[in-house]
Amino acid sequence: MKILIVSDTHRRNENFFEVVRRQHPDLVIHCGDSEGEERALEQAADCPVKMVLGNNDFFSYLPRELDLVIGPYRVWVTHGHNYYVSMGIGNIKREAVARGVDIVLFGHTHRPLIDIDENITAVNPGSLSYPRQEGKKPSYAIMELDNKEKVHFTIKYL
Repeated sequence: MKILIVSDTHRRNENFFEVVRRQHPDLVIHCGDSEGEERALEQAADCPVKMVLGNNDFFSYLPRELDLVIGPYRVWVTHGHNYYVSMGIGNIKREAVARGVDIVLFGHTHRPLIDIDENITAVNPGSLSYPRQEGKKPSYAIMELDNKEKVHFTIKYL
């Protein structure tokens, strides 16, 4: 199973459309700040799309957070701003452990990150529209479950 994880598209959808065409995911998870483009993103993907509310998603119907089960993993999806991820990921990781999840997916910082330790895996795909990391390349994450249902994460760049 291939899962495309994106965040912070901020109404600039061209890169999202390109990534969906390239990757052909089985599921898309958007970690917030689509800014009213939910329908366009859902229509572009030829698979289910799960989305959460970001700090710039005003007047949106999206949920603030999602709890998903993907294979044998409990996955929590949130934008991250309510957990002060711009100051570090300690708060969001503690909250994820307290919730009993295996993986937390978040955005907000516009910087890609895969942080794996014995208690939790934290993944931020960065931003497809306004990257802030060194080099400022648009980024996304791929989550894959192999045939033994072991999870693998990769950050990819356009």
